[in-house]
Amino acid sequence: MPLTTDPSSLFWRDTHPVFAERDAQGKLATGRMEVRSRWTKDFLYFLFVCPYVELYLKPSPDTKKETNELWNWDVAEVFIGSDFTDIQRYKEFEISPQGEWVDLDINLHNPHHEEGWVWNSGFEHTVRVDRENHVWYAAIRIPMQAIDSRQPAPGNTFRVNLFLSQGPPNRHKELTWQPPMSNTFHVPERFGLLKLRPGN
Repeated sequence: MPLTTDPSSLFWRDTHPVFAERDAQGKLATGRMEVRSRWTKDFLYFLFVCPYVELYLKPSPDTKKETNELWNWDVAEVFIGSDFTDIQRYKEFEISPQGEWVDLDINLHNPHHEEGWVWNSGFEHTVRVDRENHVWYAAIRIPMQAIDSRQPAPGNTFRVNLFLSQGPPNRHKELTWQPPMSNTFHVPERFGLLKLRPGN
């Protein structure tokens, strides 16, 4: 099935959104990102709906290969872990309004955990920018086998957090689902939970 960024589509319309609407310290922010998710036996899907005032984009985007340090520009992110015995290990997925992407195998035991960007999950994505209404959309499809050793089934639970970074350095804004209460997003103790529901 083709990926779609339309929240009213048959694929997305019955999913229940959550919202990233607080800053990193937990204060209610201006603006909010809507995120929807669903799953199949092979994939986990996320849809990001990201209102914006202005876009801060990397010059000369390359959408054919991953862009390290993509987090320096406007980007939507999901952190997801399936290992509850070692919460310092999880995966990170990022997508920009221009369709740039990066995925990382995060190991916080490693002082240079950003080196995990050389990992490749095989995830797919599509983006759309509605400039008239100042909203950009991104849909991603992550192979289940890239993030979990379990057989996909209702009740399986993941540790998850969701983020949106927006704006140039002098007007930079961050929106979070579960505020990390830190100057870094990488606080797995603050992640929320995503449980696979019957019927996707």
